[in-house]
Amino acid sequence: MTPSAADTTCPYCGVGCGLRLDARADGVTPLSAHPSNRGRVCVKGNALHETIGLEGRLLHPEIDSERTSWETAIATVASRFTDVIAEHGPQAVAFYGSGQLLTEDYYVANKLMKGFIGSANIDTNSRLCMASAVVAHKRAFGEDIVACDYSDIEDAELVVLVGSNTAWAHPVLYQRLVAARQQHPSRRVVVIDPRDTATCQIADLHLPIAPGSDDWLFVGLLHWLEAADALDSDWCAAHCDNLDAALAVAREHGTLEQVAAATRLAPALLADFYRLFTRTEKALTLFSMGINQSTNGSDKGNAIINCHLATGRIGKPGTGPFSITGQPNAMGGREVGGLANQLAAHRDFDDPEAVAAIANYWGSTRMARAPGLKAVDLFEAVHAGDVKAVWIMATNPAVSMPDSRRVREALVRCDFVAVSDCVRNTDTTALADVLLPALAWGEKDGTVTSAERTVSRQRAFLPAPGEARPDWQIVCEVATAMGFGAAFDYPSAADIFREHARLTTLLNGDGGRALDLGALQSLSDTAYDSLPPTRWPLTADGTSQRPFADGRFYTASGRAQCVAVTPQPMPIATAGGLTLNTGRSRDQWHTMTRSARSARLLQHRDEPFVEVHPSDAKACSVQDGGLVTLRSADSHYVGRAHITDSTPPGQVFAPIHWNRQFARHATVCDLIPPATDPISGQPAFKHATVTLRPFEHTWRACIVSVRRPATPDADYWCRVPQGAVHRLELAGSGRAPSVRALRALSGFPARRNWLHYRDNHTGTLRAALLEGDQLVAIAALTRSGTLPERAHTQRLFDSPVSDSAYLALLAGVPAADQPDVGRLVCACNAVGENAIVQSICQGDATTVDGLGTELNAGTGCGSCRPELQALINTWTPITQRALP
Repeated sequence: MTPSAADTTCPYCGVGCGLRLDARADGVTPLSAHPSNRGRVCVKGNALHETIGLEGRLLHPEIDSERTSWETAIATVASRFTDVIAEHGPQAVAFYGSGQLLTEDYYVANKLMKGFIGSANIDTNSRLCMASAVVAHKRAFGEDIVACDYSDIEDAELVVLVGSNTAWAHPVLYQRLVAARQQHPSRRVVVIDPRDTATCQIADLHLPIAPGSDDWLFVGLLHWLEAADALDSDWCAAHCDNLDAALAVAREHGTLEQVAAATRLAPALLADFYRLFTRTEKALTLFSMGINQSTNGSDKGNAIINCHLATGRIGKPGTGPFSITGQPNAMGGREVGGLANQLAAHRDFDDPEAVAAIANYWGSTRMARAPGLKAVDLFEAVHAGDVKAVWIMATNPAVSMPDSRRVREALVRCDFVAVSDCVRNTDTTALADVLLPALAWGEKDGTVTSAERTVSRQRAFLPAPGEARPDWQIVCEVATAMGFGAAFDYPSAADIFREHARLTTLLNGDGGRALDLGALQSLSDTAYDSLPPTRWPLTADGTSQRPFADGRFYTASGRAQCVAVTPQPMPIATAGGLTLNTGRSRDQWHTMTRSARSARLLQHRDEPFVEVHPSDAKACSVQDGGLVTLRSADSHYVGRAHITDSTPPGQVFAPIHWNRQFARHATVCDLIPPATDPISGQPAFKHATVTLRPFEHTWRACIVSVRRPATPDADYWCRVPQGAVHRLELAGSGRAPSVRALRALSGFPARRNWLHYRDNHTGTLRAALLEGDQLVAIAALTRSGTLPERAHTQRLFDSPVSDSAYLALLAGVPAADQPDVGRLVCACNAVGENAIVQSICQGDATTVDGLGTELNAGTGCGSCRPELQALINTWTPITQRALP
């Protein structure tokens, strides 16, 4: 029986926060004892209880969009894969998994593909975020092991954040950094990012580096450290190889003048950073997607690691290179071999002894002997017809892959596509032949591993809905139907975990690998159920150890390896083009299948957007808040312009989240070419060239309804779920929709008793439908006038509509008794921008803490505090500002 409450792990980013969820309660409680978050939670985690309903769930197996039985669905998947293998060989099939899978799910999928199908064609969306860091770790340390843990944030005297908008992408780590800074104001923070992001609010030094030039920066740092006699020669002599080769390249390419030219940073600013790093012993460098998502991300990771190895700043509290993971279980997936170029248990195909030992352990006679296809190559092979059957698990590659339009074409062409997911309608499920309903977070049970190597339990507190099943069970049933049942007969997830833990001890000898979970291999079911957060490496008695504290690494020599990194020429936008940077928005996650279910998470940024510098906006005739088009080759993206000097001239930023379930032309990965790092296979999501133009339209419209509006045939549309109501934004050229057409889109019959307002001068019309005194739908359209303020209009659905509010609604102005609080800034406490600005301008609050006292803003998860500070900087009267 599933308990109604459980201590579990957040399913969003790789921080791995511990949370308590109660199905009977309306809220989330962060666990103060969990080492990852220590009682903190971000806005997405704080809204998890708002995302666990069954609306939109995939609850029954389907074949060709028709409901079927599990027996038929399993038999179909098994027979189609078996037939393809028999005719074309095991290389003609593939699995594509996800960092949303639990470690136990990953384990059996990897075992089935590599051990029993006999192909290594199993890759995962971790390829899109972490593959280059994996290469850097393995080249430097001999194993894919992160060198630090989160406590180093509190211990460090200097924290360098590079390629990471931590305040938005890893908010709890940012909160820990803010708290550490408040306790010890002498600590310094450096942010290296082309954009002036929310993370920069805490920076003592911001280096607005040219996109993609991070390798130059850290090669230059290595050269500076040598020139300043700051290398730890004794430590390197005892524990490190190849430093001389790395230094030789740094001398050739790393002069201050060379680095300044490549990074477009002032030499004085570079020197300030280099001096700060040089004189600060406890230096911690956190790096993320801005480093990894590059055509030479592996080298960039090693350029960072080189600086820490050369100075001996590794294996000690408060020091080291720290790759922070994007997904909740990207690391757990890598532990069990979830990437196409890995075996299980951190073993590789270039070790014949490991291949044979794992085959023997699994009882496999068909063991894969060579790496399989990495993600970009995998879907290209699907497109070419070389891979004829693919099984996609818990991910949405039709949205998230580079050149995603071609990925959609590949799936249309593919002979057979199976998708196991918990969501019925995604861009990927729309292309599937068979749909297999999987359990969602809150229903499934297993383990995940965070960015600091902490294994935590995800526990179920909700019953399995409909016919949904755990991913590991679905995989095992397909394996059984393919004839491999003896190797996949697991009574529970705990049995899979024990097998995985035992496998990590294989050939490990005397500490041959950091990943050795031998202390957990004999856990009873009860001990597995109650397993506390456990960070590896582990001693035999289960005690956590700090990696490299003894100066021993997992290379053949036992010594760390520096990598000679030659910085690459900078990617340059073509004439007339801008450099597109992509990433996350504060309150959304991946392709929005979970986060868009929470109304408040869509109030911060509720439409796809493009951040553009004022000079580029002026040159391209773009207006703030207006619709714009980004175009690359034959694809385009449409979003709202957000004009801001936080994005440098010559660059634009667009979020990764929106897709065809929410907007017509908002899949930003359509614009990204499939260029990859040649070693890691990780795509470059940060350097595409695009053109920017206003989106041409002659009319705009908005519909808000308690029913889900129909999908329109408009040049631009965006659907905004808002809990009890739904909003639809539209725009187009040519003939505008009629009043009747607008009313029909609302989901209510056009012939109902609608009330109307029309202004022929501006081509504006508004229509509202009430049931008694309750507003149930409103539609508005204009050619040259304004549309009603959206947030205010949506709030009118919350309670009976007064006469004044109703008349104001039709007139398009806020009612006096229902003031417009503006765009939501603090999602936890529903504090709008207008109220914040008013408080600042009146002098009621001129600090973030003051806004917390006055309005309760920023007192919840804290994710909005950088934005509150930005509003204070903008709106504090000049007479009240502190002198520099």
